[in-house]
Amino acid sequence: MFKTLLCALAVLAAHPAGAQSYPSQPIRLIAPFPPGGSVDIMARLIAEPLAHELGGKMVIDNRSGASGNIGMEAAARAKPDGYTLVLNTIPLATNQALFDKLSWDPVKDFAPIGMVATAPHVLVVPGKSKVTSVEDLVKTARASPGKLNYASAGVGTTFHLCAEMFKDSTSTFILHVPYRGGGPALLDTLAGQVDMSFPTLSAALPHVKAGTLRALAVTDTTRSKLLPDVPTMQQAGVKDFQFTQWLALLAPANTPRDVVQRVNGALRAALSSKEMTEKFNQQGFDAYLTTPEEAGKFIAAEVQRFAKVIKSRKITAE
Repeated sequence: MFKTLLCALAVLAAHPAGAQSYPSQPIRLIAPFPPGGSVDIMARLIAEPLAHELGGKMVIDNRSGASGNIGMEAAARAKPDGYTLVLNTIPLATNQALFDKLSWDPVKDFAPIGMVATAPHVLVVPGKSKVTSVEDLVKTARASPGKLNYASAGVGTTFHLCAEMFKDSTSTFILHVPYRGGGPALLDTLAGQVDMSFPTLSAALPHVKAGTLRALAVTDTTRSKLLPDVPTMQQAGVKDFQFTQWLALLAPANTPRDVVQRVNGALRAALSSKEMTEKFNQQGFDAYLTTPEEAGKFIAAEVQRFAKVIKSRKITAE
């Protein structure tokens, strides 16, 4: 009898009760950016269906500031028990190269749960611009280096990095005009105060439809269903160009593997519904279903890719 009891205790020790009953308390989902942005919007879109699949509750915690670093540090230092998750986008992969002193590591400090979604950016010019194609734009930029300029949402943002990758790929010199956010950058592009910009597709779409912006190319490798007549950058002649915004769900490093797998399964189930597909599409996103291992490989590759761009273009956030 005593030996049987010892065996039972050994089994319980190997499979902690917390993992078996997870979740037994509300899960905190950190969104490391302010309310209203794409990360916050997507966090709120996935929180309820994800919690439903897990059979628990989820609370959004907007920990904004320092380009997402405050929220990411909070997530990295949280107890690795599955009750703190974090949703982030490209700053997860870029901040290590942008900031000299970072208190968290994008690979070592997190256990990837899975990718969530992807969305292209789009190269736009004002609706009244004489430029009608990527080829026109590149010819103009090469003929008069520094004459053209582009608006970004700020140094190190996706707008900025996408444009710098475009300049690298086309061997052009186009001046950078940084703004305090994507909204002001888009407004001055609409007004013709700047020559071009690389906003997210969802932000640009209403203006493209209205004719106040002209879309020259989307930055993904396939055309967008929302703008089927607009070519990809590769189709427009920019060889091997690809840039997509993405979102990944993570937990602190050392979160139990069975908890990670449990959340991954719930995430994949939540993202597979027709309702979620429609909601994502309304925001310009497509669901991106992966295993934790696939997400980890993707993030590590993006960290390396962006580090090269940031170093070659001498970009710094400090």
